[in-house]
Amino acid sequence: MKCPICKTEVPLDSEFLPFCRERCKLIDLGNWASEKYIISTPMDPFEHYESEDE
Repeated sequence: MKCPICKTEVPLDSEFLPFCRERCKLIDLGNWASEKYIISTPMDPFEHYESEDE
């Protein structure tokens, strides 16, 4: 498994899994806090059908 931040190989017994070290874990936390990551809202299926009718 590779660290999502620095792409270094991460041992499966790492205490910071999926990160390789605390620094990468904190960088990821900072990315969430600064809204660099976004969780999209699921598309409303009814909204799609309404726009096709118009």
